[in-house]
Amino acid sequence: MKQAAKVAGAIVGGLGLAGAATFLYANQIELKAFRVKRVRVPALPAGHAPMRILHVTDFHMTRSQRKKQRWIAGLDALEPDLVVNTGDNLGGADAVPGVLTALGPLLNRPGVFVFGTNDYFGPKPLNPLRYLTGKKRRPSTEKLPWEGMRAAFIEHGWRDATHRRLEFVAGGVRLAVTGVDDPHHELDDYDLVAGPPNADADLAIGLSHSPEPHVLDRFAEDGYDLVMSGHTHGGQVCLPFERAIVTNCGIDRSRASGLSRWTERTWLHVSNGLGTSPYAPVRLFCPPSATLIEVVPRD
Repeated sequence: MKQAAKVAGAIVGGLGLAGAATFLYANQIELKAFRVKRVRVPALPAGHAPMRILHVTDFHMTRSQRKKQRWIAGLDALEPDLVVNTGDNLGGADAVPGVLTALGPLLNRPGVFVFGTNDYFGPKPLNPLRYLTGKKRRPSTEKLPWEGMRAAFIEHGWRDATHRRLEFVAGGVRLAVTGVDDPHHELDDYDLVAGPPNADADLAIGLSHSPEPHVLDRFAEDGYDLVMSGHTHGGQVCLPFERAIVTNCGIDRSRASGLSRWTERTWLHVSNGLGTSPYAPVRLFCPPSATLIEVVPRD
């Protein structure tokens, strides 16, 4: 009996050490292992020159995250033709200066954005196990200063696509861009922007912070070429090779991050983002990322 108790104690102790080591790795190493993913989307008319889109999302920025701010600012070296920001920039009420520092040089490039719920409301403590159940969490009641951040984006020339149908040229490409407010908490109203994009556009892009199927279906039915979202964090705590356990929204786990076809015409890109809630500062088998999307002519 004593021997069995010793063995059991050793097993428990070993599991405890393994758990602590996993947390330290997920919190101190992978959480800060920022990287750039690259994908190619065949969605332009035949013979058109390619364009480069930088997709950034889910900063969940706090004032003290200097390394993240410097890394995001360095993305300007990729020389994108267009920057797309799909929301959840803020991780606290004092984070707007940090977001603007991070985006500083990128704000001088053509840009378009929609917001997520965590741009409007502050983070709150959560039970990490609740995330794994897939149940929707209610936003906090802490209001964040998103209006000032939006004003700064617009002052620099970025366009707010929230419930708007935009048309402009970037990188020599005639764009039609439409977005909705965050559908994860029923802030979207697609009927405000419903209808096919301008047929003269070279590329039609739909934006939604959360890739909820009912919104993706509407974009696809209207004929958009590419829909871009964030929100999922790629699963955040994954199995090896970035295999998501949950998506925290309505899409299936295979689409939790990366490029996929939603329909024969419409591509979906979901970024796993660059941050986490300050109350869940871990990533496992899912390092934070931004994506450089090269849009090329259709086959």
